[in-house]
Amino acid sequence: MHHTTDRLPGLDLLRSIAIVWVMLFHSFLVGGLGPDWEWLSRFGWMGVDLFFVLSGFLIGTQVLQPLARGERLSFADFYLRRAFRILPAYWAVLALYLAWPGFREAPGMEPAWKFLAFLTNLSIDYARNAAFSHAWSLCVEEHFYWLFPPLAVLLMRRPAAWKFAALCGLVVVGGIALRAGIWLHNTALDPDFQRNWFIEELYYPTWNRLDGLLCGVALAVWKCFRPQHWAHARRHANAAMLAGLCLVALSCWLFRDRVGLLGNSIGWPVLSLGLGLLVFAGAGRDSLIGRWQVPGAGWLAAISYSLYLVHKAVYHVVQTQWGAQLEGRGLIAFAAYGTAALAAGAALHYAVELPGLRLRDRLPMLTRTAAAPATP
Repeated sequence: MHHTTDRLPGLDLLRSIAIVWVMLFHSFLVGGLGPDWEWLSRFGWMGVDLFFVLSGFLIGTQVLQPLARGERLSFADFYLRRAFRILPAYWAVLALYLAWPGFREAPGMEPAWKFLAFLTNLSIDYARNAAFSHAWSLCVEEHFYWLFPPLAVLLMRRPAAWKFAALCGLVVVGGIALRAGIWLHNTALDPDFQRNWFIEELYYPTWNRLDGLLCGVALAVWKCFRPQHWAHARRHANAAMLAGLCLVALSCWLFRDRVGLLGNSIGWPVLSLGLGLLVFAGAGRDSLIGRWQVPGAGWLAAISYSLYLVHKAVYHVVQTQWGAQLEGRGLIAFAAYGTAALAAGAALHYAVELPGLRLRDRLPMLTRTAAAPATP
């Protein structure tokens, strides 16, 4: 949710779409967009899955490129870079949530240690402690950062395409079976979804949400280990984009009941594959989406992480202060909430996130790594 691209317009556009989509989805916190515009927000939760595919691809490429060249992966370098990218803005927002109860979009909040340890998505009482619950997706990404680099190094000791294919198959089929089992077990106990088990046991836990990250990693493996084949396939980038849009449309149909068995078993891999095809199309300048310089998309992509962290709380603060005046005002209310969130996201980006990145780039050991010549 927070990775620089080599300024590829296609990936910037996808990241900006992802953050806007998530923000539209969370408009339910302040009464929604109304019946005429509800379709804009209905599937907005899918924006997080787009972030997962982007993360899998960009982090996967970062980890796998040196390994593909036969070099050692510096774990210290990788984890330091991730820490400076993620923690300053995250800690700043967490401090606000802890120190200022009025900032919280819900009254209750899980204890600070769960946020600091990135365990909120594995242990949350959603009914009582929904404040800052959107940190669940950062927990999933953090677990990916912890596990993927050592796993990649392990697999590279005796690399074989069949091993990677078997691992992918295991994750996808295992995920379908696991989610279906959780769904069938819990609906037998609670057929009316009275409890929050859907969020707590199915939607949030890392082991149920690996499809998007896996799809991104598979793209990174392809790009790093079969670069000629990747370059050849880029001739069909526009066809991939079209197929991706069709699969995303199919996944919307599969998720027409968001808490149903069909979406929560096979819907995730279908959605992830569709989004993966869109990321493939955006990962070069030779496709329609890759050439399309949408004004403002690069800026929105740059502040997307900070924006993701603060937008729900900002919606709540605006509603608390001016909710009565904005009630039923349609597009004016839409603009007020959106503009306030953008302003707060930009402030966090420029005041905290960017200085953290600049400090990272001045660290001697990281500067040396960045300056090391890359083997072609």
